[in-house]
Amino acid sequence: MSEINRGGAKLAAAVKKAYELGQDDYHLEPMSLVKDGQPVGKISDGDAAVFCCRRGEREIELTEMFTDVDFDKVDRRMLKDLNFTIMTMYHDKFKDLPIAFAPSHVVKPLAQVISDAGKSQLHIAESEKYAHVTFFFNGGENNPFPGEDDICIPSPKGIDFDQKPELSLPIVADKLVDALGKYDFVVTNFANGDVIGHTQNTAAKIEACGHVSHYLDVVVNDALSKGYVVAVTADHGNIEKLYTSAGKPDGAHTTNLVPFIMIDPADKTPITLGEGSLGEVAPTVLNVMGIPQPAEMAGSPLCSGKDWGKDRKMLLIICDGWGFGTGDEGDAIFMADTPYWDSLLANESWTKLHASGEHVGLGAGKAGNSEAGHSNLGAGRCVMQDDVRLDAAVKDGTFKQNPGFLAAIEHAKSNGGNLHLLSYLTYKSSHGCIDYPLAICEMARDNGLDRVFLHIIFDGRSTEPGSAPALLAELDEKLEAIGVGYVVDGVGRGVVLDRDKNYDKVKRAYDAMVEGAGTQYE
Repeated sequence: MSEINRGGAKLAAAVKKAYELGQDDYHLEPMSLVKDGQPVGKISDGDAAVFCCRRGEREIELTEMFTDVDFDKVDRRMLKDLNFTIMTMYHDKFKDLPIAFAPSHVVKPLAQVISDAGKSQLHIAESEKYAHVTFFFNGGENNPFPGEDDICIPSPKGIDFDQKPELSLPIVADKLVDALGKYDFVVTNFANGDVIGHTQNTAAKIEACGHVSHYLDVVVNDALSKGYVVAVTADHGNIEKLYTSAGKPDGAHTTNLVPFIMIDPADKTPITLGEGSLGEVAPTVLNVMGIPQPAEMAGSPLCSGKDWGKDRKMLLIICDGWGFGTGDEGDAIFMADTPYWDSLLANESWTKLHASGEHVGLGAGKAGNSEAGHSNLGAGRCVMQDDVRLDAAVKDGTFKQNPGFLAAIEHAKSNGGNLHLLSYLTYKSSHGCIDYPLAICEMARDNGLDRVFLHIIFDGRSTEPGSAPALLAELDEKLEAIGVGYVVDGVGRGVVLDRDKNYDKVKRAYDAMVEGAGTQYE
């Protein structure tokens, strides 16, 4: 059997060397293939590229570098004749780009209904989760609704997040305390459970849980003193699961149920709460505030039948990545010093909500994620997620008929150029799946184009630590079977898929794809 030569093995060897230098999959610095000292398969004028990621907030900065003629955040060589197709609409600033799967906006999300009722609202989070309480919570709308103020607190910069488990939560809490009393509705995200939960640092995870408990105490009690009805929930599980079945640190999302706690400072009587999913939260908010629920919201209030009185204000706290765990030494929340959190479960009314799989518009059995969670929380219904839409298109064959992909292939062919696929090396992340670029490779082959280069983005979140070389070996075999496609560079998600305006990091990845910069390998 002849040796497979699709570039994956060469990149895998470079990855192993990076491991020896202390890098991990998430933080892998750019690596570029060279031959006879010259970069191979770089993105150039006359070429076409498809960004094979499907979410939004982490894809914006790299898309700006490739497509924004007025981009000035860092110096970069602008390609003037590049067909750059995005998988979904990452931001409405890209509405004029070729979009393979155009989004369907949520009709009448919670924020719009509150706005239409003439109420004021505040959406606040640190930058790691700011898009989730704005864009995703608001049903894909980038601009605030009338009467809505948005506040973004910068997340820590220049350090690994596990070195500061509190993140910017103290500042978020201070801003919340200052704002409470000034708005009819406030929604906030405590990012620690997800951001720190994704790390491999067990001690940092346990410490992060303590910070969440402490600042819940601060914010909730301030809100109650100002007459707010308070709800505390989560978008999905993560930090509660410390270890994999093999006993290694677990940084992945879970399918665990999440809490929904309600407190009414005007009535100490226990609140009867039903069961359900995240799509029931928005109707519950409207029920408390006395705002009629629109027909478009399919969810039902979790507390129907209770008389809340008139002109009630409400605070919704979303503890990101905060699910119900096993309640033992493998559960970070259980292991942490969380007296206020424990008191909420012991003394207040609460229920459990579904936050994964088909309950939030994901595939059956799939772990929840922040985008699905917040879109369901804000929509008041189950919102079909992009992974389901795209996976269905792959399965029923319509993916290979997509006009955006076909136009990209034709652009490369007619210009005598190459097709470049920015490829996410995982099978189960909410950001993408390696099946997408593989399907496009088949399309290119069937349409007579064999000049296809893959630019790998390593995950390090939905994949096991250190698994990149094995995944590259699988990719090599699949590309060989297709007969089209060659791997020419790679970079970690933590470098290229930034969402905190660290453009210098993203530029390192851009320069690898366009110039062949970074660690070179043969």
